[in-house]
Amino acid sequence: MKVELRSDDNRQYRGLLLDVGTVILKSFFETRAEFERLLRLPQGSLPWAGPLDPSTDPLWHQVVAGEFSEREYWNRRASEVGALVGEKWTIQDFCRKHGELPPSVIFREEILALITSAKRAGLKLGILSNELELFQGKDWLQTTPFGHLVDGVVDATHTNILKPDPRAFALALEVLDLRADQTVFIDDQPRNVAGGSAAGIRSFHLDVTNPLECIAQARQALGLPAAKS
Repeated sequence: MKVELRSDDNRQYRGLLLDVGTVILKSFFETRAEFERLLRLPQGSLPWAGPLDPSTDPLWHQVVAGEFSEREYWNRRASEVGALVGEKWTIQDFCRKHGELPPSVIFREEILALITSAKRAGLKLGILSNELELFQGKDWLQTTPFGHLVDGVVDATHTNILKPDPRAFALALEVLDLRADQTVFIDDQPRNVAGGSAAGIRSFHLDVTNPLECIAQARQALGLPAAKS
């Protein structure tokens, strides 16, 4: 993916800061059916649907309420799925197997298009993740269709500073050499979006039940053309 960069001196925002899971990557909730087929499991073997159908997933309610971390949630789901195929899985085992699905299933194409548009406009691109390497493993980013476009990464796997801690956002701004008021941030967790806003960053919530609305709002804020339908 070759991107020609340009600069717009009149642009208010200079950078795009993204979470990875559910934002760049589709959530595991959205790809359950494809994952079941990959694992040759009967349809409905993975009944938990998180925000797509909270009634199926009491554990997800605890995550939303802040009573259970996302790390703990996905470690438990990884263990459960591994048991279904007769193996002991960590979250990296889960993600590695999930990564065998086609890129068109795994990646949120509208976010990849947003990344391309942002880089063409001369914006910086940053990643702010709580579990990037912990979940995906080392060097995963370099295997992605957008990895070469990333200007900076802050990963709590190494910093041990989890969003929405204001220090996480400060680190991301430092890595990108941007001010808060020059940056747009997208995350799927409302508490992280609130943390970004509290840090002075224009922050958008990607609702997994309607991701296109958030992406359109971010495009408008960044002064980027609307996505082609």
